[in-house]
Amino acid sequence: MIEIKAPEFPESIADGEVAVWHVSVGEAVKRDQVLVDIETDKVVIEVVAPVAGKLISILKEEGETVLAEEVLAQFEPGEVAESSPAPVPKDEQHIEAPVAANLELASPAARKILKENQLDVTRITGTGKGGRITKEDVLKAVAAVEQQKPSVAATPSAPLSTQASAESGDRVERRVPMTRLRASIARRLVEAQQTAAMLTTFNEVDMQAILDLRAHYKEDFEKAHNGTRLGFMSFFVRASIEALKRFPAVNASIDGTDIVYHGYQDIGVAVGSPRGLVVPVIREADSLTLAEIEDQVRDYGTKARDGKLSIDDMTGGTFTISNGGVFGSLLSTPILNPPQTGILGMHKIQERPMVVDGEIKIRPMMYLALSYDHRLIDGQEAVRFLVTIKDFLEEPARILLDI
Repeated sequence: MIEIKAPEFPESIADGEVAVWHVSVGEAVKRDQVLVDIETDKVVIEVVAPVAGKLISILKEEGETVLAEEVLAQFEPGEVAESSPAPVPKDEQHIEAPVAANLELASPAARKILKENQLDVTRITGTGKGGRITKEDVLKAVAAVEQQKPSVAATPSAPLSTQASAESGDRVERRVPMTRLRASIARRLVEAQQTAAMLTTFNEVDMQAILDLRAHYKEDFEKAHNGTRLGFMSFFVRASIEALKRFPAVNASIDGTDIVYHGYQDIGVAVGSPRGLVVPVIREADSLTLAEIEDQVRDYGTKARDGKLSIDDMTGGTFTISNGGVFGSLLSTPILNPPQTGILGMHKIQERPMVVDGEIKIRPMMYLALSYDHRLIDGQEAVRFLVTIKDFLEEPARILLDI
């Protein structure tokens, strides 16, 4: 018998929470197959099978808190030809074959919620590994049903307040606990507003030069760099790096009563994920080409969507860029990512009438927002920093010429 233990967490993480069991008791698995996901304040860590065998017992159920190297389950080693399907409970054996097949892809917690809410499992698409239906997938389906039916009968597991409101015909509310990552994001955002003297300055940039450059070299760029597409983020990263070199205070951080000036540019890129906003870091960004920056941004986006980001991916960073424009945001005030002192907000490109050389012309414009810590960065320095980024973007040749 082998004990399946939680991994050893980094110093910054005290404990974790069992997020999803990917196998059931008695199910045969192969070596390195994912058994369970442990959600921490920063990332989701996968625990894999050390050898081929089958799961004998689960000691820590989904939602329970675990410490580093705490025993999660009992595992019996043994060679298996292939993973056997998860056993279907007796009260579900009468279900038609397609439904039973889908239930085999559902985690134990997901099955429980499916049964309580009497949902059609064939209508739910699993987002877990191999199409597995997770607890989050089922909760989203429950929320969708509640939106379509404002007044529904309460489920056996619903809180008393929910049951009472449902019986009286009022709108139903559903209370679910925050995930660890969401709670950590909330705590850090509040901390940033409470501890920093945060201000935001705005400007706008004419994106015509970037659009023309991308249109002219798009196909050649993809051919030269093995299919890598030339996006906008690499230009903003390069422009930010050049501006940070000229204004080192924006690249610095505050540590107590000390100012730490960083002699390198590690750029954090805010990325949306199913579990919340995360900020992976492009390290030594100054030494990377536009293609290498685009590759890293794309890889981080994929990792964030699949929950594969590691602690190292999100540790550090001297400056952050957030692109709300991909969701259609026209203007916003980004919140600092402590202990950094600056964050750049990108927004939607929108055609607007502008005065160019005394004539009114339609130009593709983007609003830029720079939130900064006024304890370290003066207003005039923040404005000049943002204007420098604007100049580099409107004339990309200035980056190559270093002027």
